[in-house]
Amino acid sequence: AGDGWAAQGNILAGPHVIDAVRDAWLGGVELPFPQRLLGALHAGDRAGGDRRGRQSAGLLVVERHGGYAGTGDTLIDLRVDDHPDPVTELARLLDTHTMLFGKPDPATLRDLTGPLADEVAGLLAAVGHPVGGAGLDDALASWAGVENLEERLVLGRIDPIVLDHLRRTAPHAPAARVGD
Repeated sequence: AGDGWAAQGNILAGPHVIDAVRDAWLGGVELPFPQRLLGALHAGDRAGGDRRGRQSAGLLVVERHGGYAGTGDTLIDLRVDDHPDPVTELARLLDTHTMLFGKPDPATLRDLTGPLADEVAGLLAAVGHPVGGAGLDDALASWAGVENLEERLVLGRIDPIVLDHLRRTAPHAPAARVGD
């Protein structure tokens, strides 16, 4: 334990595992808390982790009103119970969770105007949510509701994570993309 951190484990490969966890935690200050925690867990795993081998990993992060739509305090509760590489699988699950339940970063939002709005309208039409008379925001909200991305919507703007997902899911995404 030290200033701002504490780590422990059962049947670890040695004290170097805790050193790796500590170093990753202290070196990851720029990361969001869940990713920083996962980075420390991953460092401990790479350093040998549990000397009995690998099987499971979990990540629980609690934040007041941090749950879906602010209705609970559980921000993240992910488990991998039986996997040959559980920490890597946990990282994949965290990426998916972050996409689906994370909040948009206001600094990265892009205005839905001009060529970008045209591109998004075309992509929405390609995935069965044409803009029509409803307007771009409504068509985007309709698609985002199906994809579980409602938490990332901001009227008149688009989260780059939402845009990337829309581009990946459109059956015939345009070759030229605005602002890449």
